[in-house]
Amino acid sequence: MKVAIIPARGGSKRIPRKNIKFFGGKPMIAWAIEAAIESKVFDRILVSTDDDEIADVALAFGAEVPFIRPATLSGDFVGTTDVIAHAVSSINSSEFEVDAACCIYATSPLLESEDLIKGLQVLESCDWHYAFSVTDFAAPVYRAFNQTVQGGVKMLFPQYFDTRSQDLPIVLHDAGQFYWGRAQAWLTQEKIFGDKSAPVMIPRSRVQDIDTPEDWIIAERLFNLKLKGSNV
Repeated sequence: MKVAIIPARGGSKRIPRKNIKFFGGKPMIAWAIEAAIESKVFDRILVSTDDDEIADVALAFGAEVPFIRPATLSGDFVGTTDVIAHAVSSINSSEFEVDAACCIYATSPLLESEDLIKGLQVLESCDWHYAFSVTDFAAPVYRAFNQTVQGGVKMLFPQYFDTRSQDLPIVLHDAGQFYWGRAQAWLTQEKIFGDKSAPVMIPRSRVQDIDTPEDWIIAERLFNLKLKGSNV
């Protein structure tokens, strides 16, 4: 059985209630739920939350909320793998046995159903433990520098000072949208960023962390550009 698990706790600090704040005419979490439904690769789509209002919104948009997440897994410093491991173990039974679970972040309005389909294909293409969304950095990280205590700057990788930007290695970062994983990998809480994980490329134009009010504004602009592109 393949399941989608959308973590959505109620205690967002920098953007209060961001998981159900309206974005593009719908509660934010609705976009993640609808992408999962449209992908048609999941047997069940669950929301893991500690919040009754979020649970009601999730149910209204077609997700299941089979349990309320315990307070011990709802703090600011609880990791994603802890939450997904709890969800997988909670729904595993003699009737339902999870073989793969996809964590989809609730704040992923730029996610498309095709991304989730591709992620599953990548996971199953080899003996991968995880397959997760990534994108490339907008600027060459090998040209990065720090400001020194004296006020000047110092390159992190001075050996690349004379290297043309087009000749620098491509470096990826977590796109923060979804993480496909085999059930055993989640249950044993294997690290996602490792040699048993495969990247699933997402265009930079559809990637934006939403942690601050400024992030929210940027995400809205990208979302509107995406809508315009689909109408061309």
